[in-house]
Amino acid sequence: MTPTETRLLDLLSQAVRGPRREGLFALWLVCRVAEGVLLEPPVGDRPHRRRVLALEQRLSSLTLPSPLRRALASALTELREPRATAAATALAQLVAPARESAGPEAAQAVAEAAARAKTIAADRL
Repeated sequence: MTPTETRLLDLLSQAVRGPRREGLFALWLVCRVAEGVLLEPPVGDRPHRRRVLALEQRLSSLTLPSPLRRALASALTELREPRATAAATALAQLVAPARESAGPEAAQAVAEAAARAKTIAADRL
């Protein structure tokens, strides 16, 4: 488990029921899929497509604040391609909406994941 996943799970366990908690859960799910692309060796194309499809289905049932819902839709579009650059872009797009809907600690965790993804993407070029 990555540091981002651990931090988001800690925040999730402290949150009360409601949109903020569901937002944290959605961020955790997206980080898991995005960081799967960053593994060495990366997840294969077919399993990645299945993970993105399952993520999309799971996110559709959550009650999320509008800015986060829009950002997650954009992130899902990016994540359809199993590339480290796409994962970095998807995570970077979630930082501001995460701050607004889940708090600054969640945004910081996502920003750190985006920075790690950007570094890994640059190393793979």
